[in-house]
Amino acid sequence: MRVAFVLSGGSSLGASQAGMLQALYEHGIRPDLLVGTSVGAINAAFIASRPPTIETAFALQDIWRSLNRGDVFPANPIRAGLGLLGLRDHSVSAGGLRRLIRHHVDLERLEDAPISLHVIAADALTGDEVLLSAGSAVDAILASAAVPGVFAPVKWESQLLIDGGVVNNTPISHAVELGADRVIVLQALGSGPLQRPPRAAWAAGVIAVSRALTRRLADDIARYAGEAELIVLSPSQLGAILPTDFGRADDLIAHGRREADTLLGQRGRVVPLARAA
Repeated sequence: MRVAFVLSGGSSLGASQAGMLQALYEHGIRPDLLVGTSVGAINAAFIASRPPTIETAFALQDIWRSLNRGDVFPANPIRAGLGLLGLRDHSVSAGGLRRLIRHHVDLERLEDAPISLHVIAADALTGDEVLLSAGSAVDAILASAAVPGVFAPVKWESQLLIDGGVVNNTPISHAVELGADRVIVLQALGSGPLQRPPRAAWAAGVIAVSRALTRRLADDIARYAGEAELIVLSPSQLGAILPTDFGRADDLIAHGRREADTLLGQRGRVVPLARAA
């Protein structure tokens, strides 16, 4: 049984995946391959570069607890203004995100990962999905998380790549094509209503796109249910948390672990755990 963990995008809501990972490892479930999009690509790369132990889950949780929005989306009014005027192709420098990836992801190249690692990006010109399985780990992860209009596209050979969540936020399809028999989805985005509207324009854009992308997940579950065993770990339903709020990592981690632990504990209905070792 070849097991894939599929990690969705979801910006700051990706903290919940660190809690889900703890539950998976506590239940003895470990991945043979990892497929991630956007923030899920960042989390997947961290996981792939380290042993499949609970200590790795704790380390990922510590990183999420230490983050603030300025670490990922540093404010620069001049750069933002130039982006809005069309004088730049982005409004936020990706330097902070690049530094975070370099510091925490212990990989030079994707193909060097101890656990097989694949990340999804999108071609900025054609809109095609792009599966990255080899090459510079930092550039590939940065490309997968390059939110359009926020970060600049990343040059990759002859292509310009942007956030893979635009085309496939929960890449079940690629996990199945890569040979997974069991696909466990660590879904960061919830589908419940928000309790308050986003205040920033770019935050509103992220949320609007994320709502559309959750529909793709439902379609893919129906499409691939006959080709692999699919287990979707529930996303956070804490409706007050926006995907641009980096101050609620503790809540997201705890909720992600609790919901995943409940689901995985239903052994007879969800997944036989005898494979785990």
